[in-house]
Amino acid sequence: MTTGHKPGLRRLAATLLATAASAFAMGSAHAAYPDKPVRIVVGFSAGGTTDVIARIMAKELTESLGQSFVVENKPGAGSNIATDQVQRAAPDGYTLLFVAVTSAINQTLYKNVTFDLTKDFAPVALGAKVPNILVVNPQVPVKSVQELVEYAKKNPGKLAFASSGSGTSIHMAGELFKMKAGIDVLHVPYKGSAPAMTDLIGGQVQFMFDNMPSAWPHAQSGKLRALAVTTSDRSKSAPDLPTMKESGFTDFDVSSWFGLLAPAGTPPEVINKLNAAMQQALDKASVQTSFEKLGAVGVKTTPAEFGQFIKSEVDGWAPVIKASGATVD
Repeated sequence: MTTGHKPGLRRLAATLLATAASAFAMGSAHAAYPDKPVRIVVGFSAGGTTDVIARIMAKELTESLGQSFVVENKPGAGSNIATDQVQRAAPDGYTLLFVAVTSAINQTLYKNVTFDLTKDFAPVALGAKVPNILVVNPQVPVKSVQELVEYAKKNPGKLAFASSGSGTSIHMAGELFKMKAGIDVLHVPYKGSAPAMTDLIGGQVQFMFDNMPSAWPHAQSGKLRALAVTTSDRSKSAPDLPTMKESGFTDFDVSSWFGLLAPAGTPPEVINKLNAAMQQALDKASVQTSFEKLGAVGVKTTPAEFGQFIKSEVDGWAPVIKASGATVD
C-alpha cells in the first residue's frame, strides 16, 4: 500500500520544487529589473509638455536604474492610441505610459474608449503638475475673479472664453468655471493654445484658462491681465497671484498633471522600484530647475496615492464633461 503512493509523492515533491524554483527565478528577475531597455510611451508629439517632462524623468530613471528608458511618441486620438497600446502590453515593467490629465478627461469624453484608466493600469507615481491661470483681455473692465463673474452676469451671452481645443483640459477648466459661477458665456475652441492666445490678446475673445508657462509672460508684459492661479496653493512663479479658492471658488484645483503608469498586473516589486527612482529624481536640484523652467512643480506620491488621485480626476471631470455637451466618437 505504501509503495503505491511513492510515485504520487514524487510528483508532488517535484511540483513543489518546480514551483519554488519558479518563484525564486521570478523573485530574482524582479530584483534584477530592469535588465534590458524600457519603453516609456507618450501619447503626444515630441516637444510638448508631456513629452518634455517624460524625457526629464526617462533620463533620471536611466541613470538611477542602469538601463535605458527610451521615450516613444505615439500621438493620436487625444493620446488614446498610446494608452490602449500600453494597456495591452505585457505587465513586466518594460512598457510604461507617461500619462497626462487628458487621459482622465478622455475616459468620459470619448464614447468608445477601450480602456479603464482606474482598472487597466498599475499606478507608479505622479511626477509633476503645471498650474493653469485665468487671464483676461485688459479691455475687460475687471481686476478679480469675482468682478469677472459679476460682469458676465450683467452681460449674459456676450463674453467668450478661448481654449486650445474642444475636450482639452484648458476647455474643461473653462467649463468648470462656467458651471460653478453660473454664468452664460460662449466657448470658442482653437487648434492649439498659441492661436487662442493671439485672439485673446487681440480682443476677439475675453478670457481663457491656460498653462502658466504660455500665459504668464503675456500677463507680465501687460498684454493680458492675470486674475488667479488654478492650483490649491499659490505659484512660486507668481506669488502675488491669488488662487481660485481664495477668489471664492472652493474645490477648484485644476492643473495639467503628468505621471507614470504600467499595465495592470505588473509585479509590485517593479512598481515600487520605479516609484523609488521617481522620488529620488524629484529631490535632485537639476530636475527641480528643469521643472521650474516649464512652470511645473514636482509632486511625490506612493503608487496607492497616485491611483486614488487618478480616480478622483476621472470622477471629478465626468460631470463637467457631460454638462459641457462635449463628446468624441
